[in-house]
Amino acid sequence: MLKKILSISGKPGLFRLLSQGKNSIIVESLLDGRRSASYASDRIISLADISIYTEEGDKPLPEVLEDLAKLMGLKAVEEKDIQSKPEELYTFFERVLPSYDRERVYPTDIKKIMKWYNMLIADGFTKFAEDENSEEQASATATDQNEKEVAEKA
Repeated sequence: MLKKILSISGKPGLFRLLSQGKNSIIVESLLDGRRSASYASDRIISLADISIYTEEGDKPLPEVLEDLAKLMGLKAVEEKDIQSKPEELYTFFERVLPSYDRERVYPTDIKKIMKWYNMLIADGFTKFAEDENSEEQASATATDQNEKEVAEKA
C-alpha cells in the first residue's frame, strides 16, 4: 500500500510515484499535487521500506502507522501535539508503539512519523499495512493469469 509513497531527502513532504524511467522517476507531491522528476542521485526511500527500532528488533513503518491510525481513530494528529516537548512526544509514541527503542528513536523521528501520518490521512489513506491475505491473493491472481496465458498460447 505504501510502496509507491516516497520520501525524498531535501524535499518537503511525501510523494506518490507516478512512473519510472531509465535515470529518473516522476513523482507527485502529496502536499500540493505538483509533479516533478527525481533522479538516481536523490536519496529516495519508499515508506514501505522504513522500519522503527524496537527493543525486540524492528517494526515496519506501515504497521506503526496502522497502530497510530487505530489510536487516533483515523483523525489527524493535532499540530500542538507534533510541536510538543520531547518528553511529551515520547509519552505519546509509547501509546502507539510501547516497545520502541528509546535510545535510537529520537523526537525528530516521532515528529516526522506524525507529520507523514497527517499527510497520508489528508490524502485519503485509511489503510497503511498490507494484509498478508491480499498479497497472497494478488500473487495467486497473477499466477492464475499466467497459467491462462500459457494455456491460450498452447
